Amino acid sequence: MSNFSSSRLNTRFRLLALLAVICLLSSAFVSAQTTISQGSIQGTVTDPSGAVVSGANITITHKATGQATTTTSSSSGTYSSGGLIPGDYVVRVQAKGFKTTELPVVVQVAVTSSGNIKLELGQESTVVEVQGSAVTVNTEQATVQGVLTADQIDKLPVDGRNFMDLAQLEPGVQIQDGQTFDPTKAGYSSISINGVYGRTPRIEVDGLDISDETVGTTTQNIALSSIQEFNISRSNLDLSTELTSAGAVNVATRSGTNALHGMGFYDFRDRNALTANFAEDVSGYYQRNNFGGRFGGPVIKDKLFFFIDAERQKQDGIVPVAVASFAGSNGGFNSPFRDTAVTGKMDWNVSKDIHVFYRFTYNWNVSESNFGYDYSVYSNKDNAPSHAAGFDWNKGSWSHSFRAGYLKFHNQIAGATAAFNPVPTAEIAAIDTGEVISGPNLLAPQGTLQTNRQVKYDGSKVWRSHIFRFGVGVNRILGGGFASFFGLAPLDYTLSDQSGIPLQDEPFFFGLLGNGQGFFTEKAAFGYPGGGQADTRFQWYVGDSWKIKPNFTLSYGLRYNRDTGRSDSDLAPTPCSVTTLINCTGNLLDQWGPGLGNRVRNPNNNYGPQVGFAWDPAKNGKTVIRGGAGLYYENYIFNNTLFDRPNKLAKGLFFGLGQLNCFSPGGTGSIQFALTPTDVVSKVDGVDLATGVCQQPLSVAGPLVFDLQQEYQAAVKALGPQANGNFVGNDLTLNTRVVGPAFDPNFRTARSYQMNVGIQRQLTRGGVLSVDYIRNVSLHFQEGVDLNHVGDSRYLSQAAALHAINVTASGCAAATSGPTAQAAIDCYIAANPGASIDDFAGNGLDSGFAMSSSFGTTGSPAVAVTNPATNLPFTPDTFAAFEGINPNVGVGEFNLPIGRSVYNGLQSSYKQQVGNPFRGVTQMDLTISYTLSRFKGTGGNDQNFSPLAWDFRNPTGCFGWAAIQRHRKFCVSTAVDLAPSFPRGSAGNGRNLS
Repeated sequence: MSNFSSSRLNTRFRLLALLAVICLLSSAFVSAQTTISQGSIQGTVTDPSGAVVSGANITITHKATGQATTTTSSSSGTYSSGGLIPGDYVVRVQAKGFKTTELPVVVQVAVTSSGNIKLELGQESTVVEVQGSAVTVNTEQATVQGVLTADQIDKLPVDGRNFMDLAQLEPGVQIQDGQTFDPTKAGYSSISINGVYGRTPRIEVDGLDISDETVGTTTQNIALSSIQEFNISRSNLDLSTELTSAGAVNVATRSGTNALHGMGFYDFRDRNALTANFAEDVSGYYQRNNFGGRFGGPVIKDKLFFFIDAERQKQDGIVPVAVASFAGSNGGFNSPFRDTAVTGKMDWNVSKDIHVFYRFTYNWNVSESNFGYDYSVYSNKDNAPSHAAGFDWNKGSWSHSFRAGYLKFHNQIAGATAAFNPVPTAEIAAIDTGEVISGPNLLAPQGTLQTNRQVKYDGSKVWRSHIFRFGVGVNRILGGGFASFFGLAPLDYTLSDQSGIPLQDEPFFFGLLGNGQGFFTEKAAFGYPGGGQADTRFQWYVGDSWKIKPNFTLSYGLRYNRDTGRSDSDLAPTPCSVTTLINCTGNLLDQWGPGLGNRVRNPNNNYGPQVGFAWDPAKNGKTVIRGGAGLYYENYIFNNTLFDRPNKLAKGLFFGLGQLNCFSPGGTGSIQFALTPTDVVSKVDGVDLATGVCQQPLSVAGPLVFDLQQEYQAAVKALGPQANGNFVGNDLTLNTRVVGPAFDPNFRTARSYQMNVGIQRQLTRGGVLSVDYIRNVSLHFQEGVDLNHVGDSRYLSQAAALHAINVTASGCAAATSGPTAQAAIDCYIAANPGASIDDFAGNGLDSGFAMSSSFGTTGSPAVAVTNPATNLPFTPDTFAAFEGINPNVGVGEFNLPIGRSVYNGLQSSYKQQVGNPFRGVTQMDLTISYTLSRFKGTGGNDQNFSPLAWDFRNPTGCFGWAAIQRHRKFCVSTAVDLAPSFPRGSAGNGRNLS
């Protein structure tokens, strides 16, 4: 763990602490608090002439529970409720010489609702009820966000009832199947906001984090019937939003009320319910059952309330499989899915000022899936319990919100079976297309665990026309588990064939064999001897919402985030003394570039300023012009840090791969396989690898390669943690094809510069149009680059090239220069009519990466590769012609903080909630959204999962579209309540245009 004690940082902390103390000690008269877990009401009380009314008595009552808080308007006529749980409220204002006025206000999660009230002259005993609307213009905030209410959630026909699917109604948002980026997310959804892949939006329930820190998206499916409100923030995020630059989802769960209430439901769907045919005309079966319900009410009226909820999904079906590599193999496999989510909650109104709650949520599911690997199926199981507790206290001029939570997530992936499995002891793939076709899934077995212990505080205080806000939070996040890739069977490669030859009769050319280990760190965790990761996240913020005028609010603030366990900064530099392959001094990784061997820095200066404004030019609450800009830091998921340590540690039970290359087998004994760094074999079960395995039918080679893997795994297990086959000192290679890239010592946290400007306008009663221009520029996300540029034509070794030509054209005059090399090549071609470039490449006129791979290593230099002709290491002059900048080392892939992407979007929506719109309908909810956008970047489809640069020469030169980019998106949703004389129901529809 790095030390956090620089003098410059201490100076900054002192200044910020002084600012916070000044804010806290200032005289104040009202409180305000809007956070990601609460809403609030703030407004100004005026008389008929528009003059402010001070000293008015204000009572704010929650309709459902009867809890009432009181305050008074300030000398400037302003008031604020403090933090409130979402729901329907009544604001009652009394002042001498004026009629008492009651205003209904809907409080939504993470939203500051306007409560401006104009009093009428008259007796206080006269009560004036002002009409309100559930859909209003937000004149207080610059945040670009959208909220779905409990009523809308109940009515919307969400297919499958996944809570993340609610986000698709908002502009700039796309739904992703979680399995598109990780196999552990089978059965989960994710959301892409503003073009960025859906790994890193922050997901919180009742103000507490449920995000998956290992691979992204959520750790829990939350039952739709338990949700009170669903908020999605897309730009200019609230100061209280935790670490993300990709947007946020904030869910508020339901509570009990003074009335007993409940509901039950059963939804059924099968393949006949308007679903399309499967691909390649594959016939199949599909059926889904969703059922559940909720119940809540009072334990003690106005004081103590309970709420319970449960939903279950039972889905059965066949996943269609269309095999492109081999004709006649189309079909499908059974894929059941079971998901259960339960919630229990208690709310206690301790007093008019204090509200306390406790919530328990448990989600578990099982499924079978393939991660796109045709008939190679795995079983996926998830268990995720979570606890949440909250304490909200509004007293006088203060507002306080405390939250504490605990989450545990456990995922397990095991092998499963499919009907099509021609060689059960092998995973079969086509090397020319990359398609994995059948056999035990290469992702199994594995397990992923995570715990997140979180405490946080949000507070606020108002002084004159300023609303000062401040907060602090700490997360202790532990990750762990194992991933023994290829652990059940080796991956056997053949060539694709459209001629109809049975797959088991195709020849074996190449194999990847798992070593049986599954850890990527040396740290013990969750009962395992390795695989552990730990991070302490510390964050705080200070800010101010300045009511420069009653109709103009300027918000500004500063947020700080720090993680301790995302950059492997605890690892000491690797000295040259760890290897005997080359002679060097200092740090070994400096052989790939000056300074690359230094200790990795931990980013400690992640300060994010932000500013925004909201202006009501007409002063009537019907129009707001809003805008803002800010710097937002991004989460660096644990999966990115997993692959650095195995390269740098000499000892450990780390996952590793062995390669069996059979493309150019020679005679008996010519093909060897390294069980350990010192134990090499050329036979398995007494069968010669070169003549009895290589290029034999898969039905013959598959069982033998499986036995070789068993022997390999046993040898690695016997050797134990005293050696690490991935260690950079063994083969002078840092390669993503084996483990992963190393960190650039100048590690930086990815961030996004965001800006937006837009307008909201009430067009009709209950109908609001929003139009916003959003621009996000993401910088410094990690990209993998081979800094040795192995295979780059700029780094030609003339000696190695001439050697390759002379060995190939051994019967011709020796090549000593360019002209004589051409003559030797012409001579060879004339003597060998079937000659090709492969003849020369096999002898060294090729990339160092390709050459080393042909000998069972991956990107290693000449000194780490054994020449089978001499049983000695190659030399740079006898190895590959394109060995890279430094021929003494191999591929050196480092994660560099150089990534950049840009999103520009025009996002618009129209939302209307209206009663009795026409005959036979008592209420209608309408949502229309449209997005016109462009998203380009250097990170390909998934910029937050350490992508490899497309061009190592110019790693930021390929600036193009991502696959998830949607130039246009159009969505329409309607829900109607029918009159009592008609059956009640709802209808909805959504469309994407791209």
